[in-house]
Amino acid sequence: MGTDGYGGAPWQALARPGFLRGGLPWRAAGYLLASGTAGLLLCAGLLLAGTVAGALAVLLVGLPLLLGLGLVGVPFAAWERRLVRLLDGTPVPGPHQVPARPGLPAWLRLRYRERATWRELGFAALAAFVLWPIDLTVAGCAIAVPGYLLAALPLLLLDGEQVNVLKLWQVHSPYVAAALGVAGVLAAALLAYPLTAVAAGRAALVRAVLAPGGQEARIGELVRSRARLVDAFEAERRRIERDLHDGAQQRLVALAMTLGLARLDAPPGSPLADRLAQAHREAGDVLAELRELINGIHPQVLTDRGLPDACADAADRSPVPVDVTFALPGRLPAAVESAGWFAVTEALANVTKHSGARSARVDGRYADGLLTVEVSDDGRGGADPAGGTGLTGLADRVSVVDGTLTVSSPPGGPTLLRVEIPCTPIGPRAEDLTRTSDLTHTPDRP
Repeated sequence: MGTDGYGGAPWQALARPGFLRGGLPWRAAGYLLASGTAGLLLCAGLLLAGTVAGALAVLLVGLPLLLGLGLVGVPFAAWERRLVRLLDGTPVPGPHQVPARPGLPAWLRLRYRERATWRELGFAALAAFVLWPIDLTVAGCAIAVPGYLLAALPLLLLDGEQVNVLKLWQVHSPYVAAALGVAGVLAAALLAYPLTAVAAGRAALVRAVLAPGGQEARIGELVRSRARLVDAFEAERRRIERDLHDGAQQRLVALAMTLGLARLDAPPGSPLADRLAQAHREAGDVLAELRELINGIHPQVLTDRGLPDACADAADRSPVPVDVTFALPGRLPAAVESAGWFAVTEALANVTKHSGARSARVDGRYADGLLTVEVSDDGRGGADPAGGTGLTGLADRVSVVDGTLTVSSPPGGPTLLRVEIPCTPIGPRAEDLTRTSDLTHTPDRP
């Protein structure tokens, strides 16, 4: 909200009564003077840097200089976004992302990869070589012309023979001085409109170039919304798993124990003993199914020990022999581990149901900010995402965490399913965890 009650909209303020009585024209003048001065200083600095680079022409000096010039726009754009608040009081959001890791190297890698960095560099060049003369010329004219005319007003307090005031005027008549003063007031009022219009146009240019665009802002909000939904979904899965484990499962265990004790009291061979035995078996089957359901929702081993052990547990449950090999630098974000585990379990389910494979293999590794999990088998191949094998749902599940799914399954096999998810390890130092997170699991099967 602008301080003059115009809702941060200088364009609308130009057409409203009381415009000249507000502080917007003064803020517009200050905004153009500040932006023009900053552009002039930047122009001088860039010319000096270019001269130094051209004079030295040495790779060891020129290359760091060029890399530094690539980031010139970042602080200059931040300064420009702050200046816009001087005009209308409305903050301009920054387009940059927050690095996933602390430290200067991570910050530099992220900034050089962002398109916003290069837009800011382009705007800095525009401000340094095009905009600052316009800013200073408009602001200077809007201030200097009325000020020059108003400088004649002191003659009204002096004798008409005192003609030299501030070396500006040679006026012998106070009437002429009064007329010049009135002209200065009118000039100030008239020039306030183009001054504010130019300032508003420049602020609009800053918002268009240096703030997140409508489409980018929408995409960013969708990404953040999706991340919130993923977190909420994972939290709900864990709540359901915990409630089933601590509630329904415990009551079924108590029921099975009660039925077992009742069987001991029933006469052997009687119809009652037979019905109690059948009920005891049913309770045991329901308990086993419930445990499988709980494990399928979110296995506790995934929460406690991480992705490698959870995948090894899934391999142990598979009817097809599965070798599991993982090399990770530590624990990964919960959403990433959950997506990776889901991919492995769904792939192993497909191996069991559709491939006719005699063996399968799960390989996981982390390198260059990317978790890669591969599930391969020696089955008949021909896996088709449109064939109802669950691959479409698996691709959707992986895409929620910005991952990708690729499948190679020619007729006759073999089949290779690869999941790649960008992420950053969490937890203790990576060099300490590398020794403890390497896992090679081979099932104990003949």
